[in-house]
Amino acid sequence: MAAALFHGLSDRSRLAILQHLTLGEHKVRDLTEHLGLAQSTVSAHLACLRDCGLVVSRPEGRASMFSLTSAPELLDVLDAAERLLATSGYAVALCPNYGAGTAGNPAPEQLRPHAGQEAGA
Repeated sequence: MAAALFHGLSDRSRLAILQHLTLGEHKVRDLTEHLGLAQSTVSAHLACLRDCGLVVSRPEGRASMFSLTSAPELLDVLDAAERLLATSGYAVALCPNYGAGTAGNPAPEQLRPHAGQEAGA
């Protein structure tokens, strides 16, 4: 279950949406303007976040208003992640599989060993 939650949090755009929703509920249009993303992109990310149980929507006229399901807990998780990153010296940026400059999620057979770690260990 935690893996599915962290997958929902693994995209920068989804994190930006969640962080913006900590300010209160917003329409898709508001989020697209604030984040500079396409409407279809924001809608797809909101669908993912709704499926993960992190956001809910309610109708307002012809639009939908999106909000966080539990802002305090989400803020606790994001704060804990920032503390963990700071504690590790942001070493995750150097991860050969998921760090800065890498693309997508590699398949298990494509994972590269970390420095000082033998392949297959």
